[in-house]
Amino acid sequence: MVGGGILALAGVAFAAAGPAALLAFALNGVIAVLTALSFAELSSLFPQSGGTYTFAKRILSVRAAFVVGWVVWFASIMAGVLYALGFALYANVVIREVWFAVAGSAPEWLGGRLSNIGLAVAATLFYSFSLARTSGGGGNWATIGKVLVFGALIAAGLWQLVGVPQAAIVRNLTPFFEFGAAGLFAAMGYTFIAFQGFDLIAAVAGEVKQPERTLPRAMLLSLVITLLIYLPLLFIVMTVGTEPGQSIAALSEQQPETIIAVATETFLGTFGFWLVVVAALLSMLSALQANLLAASRIAFSMAGDRTLPRFLSARNARSGTPVIAVWTSAAMLAVLLLLLPDVAAAGAAASLIFLVTFTLVHWISVLARQRSTRVAFQTPWFPLVPVVGGVACAALALFQGIVVPAAGGVTAIWIVIGVTIYLVLLAPRARVFDALSEARDPTLMRLRGRSPLVLVPIANPANAAAMVTVANALTPQEIGRVLLLSVVRGEADPARLPDALDVSQRVLRQSLTTSLRVGLAPEALTTLAPDPWEEIVRVAKDHRCESMLIGLSTLGESSTQNYVDRVLSEVDSDVVVLRAPEGWQLGDNGASRVLVPVGGRGDQDVLRARLLGSLARAGQATITYARVLPEAASEENIATTEAELRRLAEDEVPGEVTVEVRRNDDALAEIAALSDTFDLTVLGLQRLGRNQKMLGNFALNLAQQTSGALLLISRRG
Repeated sequence: MVGGGILALAGVAFAAAGPAALLAFALNGVIAVLTALSFAELSSLFPQSGGTYTFAKRILSVRAAFVVGWVVWFASIMAGVLYALGFALYANVVIREVWFAVAGSAPEWLGGRLSNIGLAVAATLFYSFSLARTSGGGGNWATIGKVLVFGALIAAGLWQLVGVPQAAIVRNLTPFFEFGAAGLFAAMGYTFIAFQGFDLIAAVAGEVKQPERTLPRAMLLSLVITLLIYLPLLFIVMTVGTEPGQSIAALSEQQPETIIAVATETFLGTFGFWLVVVAALLSMLSALQANLLAASRIAFSMAGDRTLPRFLSARNARSGTPVIAVWTSAAMLAVLLLLLPDVAAAGAAASLIFLVTFTLVHWISVLARQRSTRVAFQTPWFPLVPVVGGVACAALALFQGIVVPAAGGVTAIWIVIGVTIYLVLLAPRARVFDALSEARDPTLMRLRGRSPLVLVPIANPANAAAMVTVANALTPQEIGRVLLLSVVRGEADPARLPDALDVSQRVLRQSLTTSLRVGLAPEALTTLAPDPWEEIVRVAKDHRCESMLIGLSTLGESSTQNYVDRVLSEVDSDVVVLRAPEGWQLGDNGASRVLVPVGGRGDQDVLRARLLGSLARAGQATITYARVLPEAASEENIATTEAELRRLAEDEVPGEVTVEVRRNDDALAEIAALSDTFDLTVLGLQRLGRNQKMLGNFALNLAQQTSGALLLISRRG
């Protein structure tokens, strides 16, 4: 944080606001402190690497998390561009002076665009090699060195300030608002990136010891130290860093990138100039390294959740560092170095992107406080802090987007590219892995504000236990709800209704007893309707059920098939159809071995991941994925299919799974024979659309040729 931003952007701020740049930095510091408080609460609540992306994933949804992660990844890379270019500018100063001292003159190309890009890329490559080899952040020598240098500069400047008449100080600060309020806000937008860095702590929270204590302290102390350096330094530059009658705004327009060095030379001579140059080199390099580190960890976290390509989650075998994520981030940084014209453009774009993401963090912190029961670091004066901080970040981002349309354009283009890639390539597997994450950690649903309802129509007392135990697996523990539905058929003869009601109550009583035994506390509903299947559809719609579990003793009868097709085509819920032998139930070794035939990837993958993840979480089952290939399939084809099944299983089931690939031209016969050796078979159904046949011949024939428990799952349309 300290140094890189102020040295690269102080000249831009002075040129935009004049002496009011001091107030711009102070106001940005206040906004940064408010934002750091929200970051501290969230990172101590969710101490996993990924920062803002992790917060969005826990509180919002996988789609929102991708957008946030994609933008934050870009923001860290863009900040790296700023500091790589800043390093190049000061490195060119050093090279030019040394060259001039040795040869008497420096070549014209030195300090040009190509030399700046070359030096920036060289620094990026150096730190990429370093981050790919070691898991630590490192860079302490640069941090300590630059803070000592800034301390010396401030001390020397204050000593010089003692002898300056008060009238001269006032004259240098007048007019304070040289370019009005617009200039002040423009300077804030350009330079907010100078306070960026505390958020990088959250990006590597998973690698921090004692996170609940360490993370808030690190964020807040870093901002305090930064403000104690920035504000005195800016004041000294404006008061004793200019010649009599010289305007800090005019001087900054001439030399915006090196204004701090030029101003220091005024009151400390050549020694002061070189002191700033050394501080600048150390500052830019440490900031470049920090942003590369954060960018790689964000990409690594996203790849682990399948919201970025999976290969980015590869680790170095020896150090455990996400080496592919490091080099991918570095490559993107190098490309942006070629595209962006100067430091001001990089700073404006980076500031805008971070302001947008910080606005989201404030909003997420409000939602997290409402939904989480865990006690961690808590933001004081809640909800005033996140509300004020969020509004300030949003307003500044909006102003920045208007004043610097190129920054808004770069951000918009990046988001469009990301959303397109996600929808076309990443969304299916990301949704599946997210469903598995919800199954492994049901609190995710509560944090996201969801309380899914599973509808379980009960008609046959014989399969009540089986239905309830499967419903228990479909329902996230302590989060989801189960609605047991008993439909009493409206009889033409009212005298027969009492008997029908008695049967209904007996079924519900038995179902409730079984539910309580397995730790489930469902709701119960009894309705009266002439058509039970139509009533099931009505209740599912009225109660907005997320899932529905239908129990059938047979699946071969045409009337049963028509009823199921009708339900599948008319409801927007996930639908699970259970055909189980008498006395079977999930749990108590009733389904210790589960077979999952896979013919391809379909919409049911998400529901399958949720179901299998719940079974595996409870330790109730070992899972086997199976696929049947033609007899003529080669050994290479079999090996490729096995690898595909393993990748698929890793996204859907936690822990180890078994994979079987068999040869048989009659896939149905092979799966039927295999199914008889398992306790439960889970088969996906393709959801084609409304008023279309859902139960295909394969599912029906499999049901007719097997006698064991069978689950047919269909994802909502």
